[in-house]
Amino acid sequence: MSAVATRGSAATQEDAEQLAWDLAATVCDPEIPVLSIADLGILRRVEVFFPDGVGALKPAVQVTITPTYSGCPAMDAIRDDVTSVFTQAGYSQVDVRLVLSPAWTTDWMSAEGRRKLEEYGIAPPSGHSRAGGHSGPIRLALAVKCPQCQSLNTKELTRFGSTSCKALYVCQDCKEPFDYFKVL
Repeated sequence: MSAVATRGSAATQEDAEQLAWDLAATVCDPEIPVLSIADLGILRRVEVFFPDGVGALKPAVQVTITPTYSGCPAMDAIRDDVTSVFTQAGYSQVDVRLVLSPAWTTDWMSAEGRRKLEEYGIAPPSGHSRAGGHSGPIRLALAVKCPQCQSLNTKELTRFGSTSCKALYVCQDCKEPFDYFKVL
């Protein structure tokens, strides 16, 4: 059965867009495959439209995504995966738009995404970014909790880990190295 929301099967435009959002949310980040693009917060908007008019059987979709940073090498793979998911589901046209403004922030990550990161062995970002317009006291760097043993006795080895959005840490207790997803 096709996942396409047709005028006859979707009660409202909102239903069609929710179905399309849910479909886009099945796309995983190629660098951290336990996270969907919705978990990561880079899936920003999904719009469904019917280019052939009200009676059209196959809708079209426009998906808006925001990279974690402007040079993120995973965006081409994500764009291809989103296009593939919608094409396989029977959408007539798929337009994936990459927007840089507003800039992505770790504040957009879902609680579920943070939980999945920790279970995967990557310490999730702690705290909130300044991007959200936070003002007030000066932020202090806090300890990063080890995703293996939960110890706060950790040390940064290098500011850049396996990707630019992660730092490499080591736990002083269990001695395991781990990535920390930086607050951006």
